[in-house]
Amino acid sequence: MTAPAGAQHGVLLLSCPDTPGIVHAVAELLLHEKCTIVASHQFGSAATRTFYLRVEFAHIDGSRLDLDELRARIAPLGARFGMTWRLADTAHRTRTVIMVSRFAHCLNDLLFRTSIGELNLDVVAVVSNHPDLGGIARHFDAPFRHLPVTPATRAEAEADLLDLVRAEQVDLVVLARYMQILSPRLCEQLAGRAINIHHSMLPSFKGAKPYHQAYARGVKFIGATAHYVTEDLDEGPIIEQELIRVDHTLDPDQLAARGREAETRALARAVRWHTENRIILSDGKTVILH
Repeated sequence: MTAPAGAQHGVLLLSCPDTPGIVHAVAELLLHEKCTIVASHQFGSAATRTFYLRVEFAHIDGSRLDLDELRARIAPLGARFGMTWRLADTAHRTRTVIMVSRFAHCLNDLLFRTSIGELNLDVVAVVSNHPDLGGIARHFDAPFRHLPVTPATRAEAEADLLDLVRAEQVDLVVLARYMQILSPRLCEQLAGRAINIHHSMLPSFKGAKPYHQAYARGVKFIGATAHYVTEDLDEGPIIEQELIRVDHTLDPDQLAARGREAETRALARAVRWHTENRIILSDGKTVILH
């Protein structure tokens, strides 16, 4: 049965050991709560014998959901099946801090997508170790905060960032080409709620001028990887990757332009899937239920 247009939607995202009866039990509980299932996506891993499920639902009559009451109802079910689960309102605007340095493309793309309603973000702050991109933040009415970082002030700057995250009840931190390495302590504090983007080319090139290195080697593919932040630099669980074919006709600047395009696409999709509660972290990688 289809819920009335405009009804509040909830989403239940879970993982647990794979065993018969999980879907039936969830559907039965929702039916008992007078809810109808709007969308359902599931995956059972034969390798790990783990079951993953995302269910979006609404009250049959379109009335408001009592999510706290639903959490109390789901808890015994979660214990019964050994679930790791979370319940959310799909309309919740994810309170987000975007961190940048001097590259503007990812910041501009995220703020634009938010401004037209494509991303359901509430950008509480744009934080940068340089003042350069304050104008872009102000153009989209996003608060801008300049937090300079030097070896001597790194610990203080990270403490200020954590204070901001706590004070603003931040759900998500996006490193939109933030060119500073986060400390292991900060990575731990932001585990599962910080997303980073970096270029990824075949073969891979690290260090200065990666696109000049790629040009010199005559690469045929360039791309970008969006991933969760861990203390292992650029090696966190991968959320999304974008790949663009290139050829010998492109100079290093043109390769870099293609790279920026790939970065904005991959990062936007990763942020959207995170905010839509589609991503489950599992054994160092992600399961994404579309």
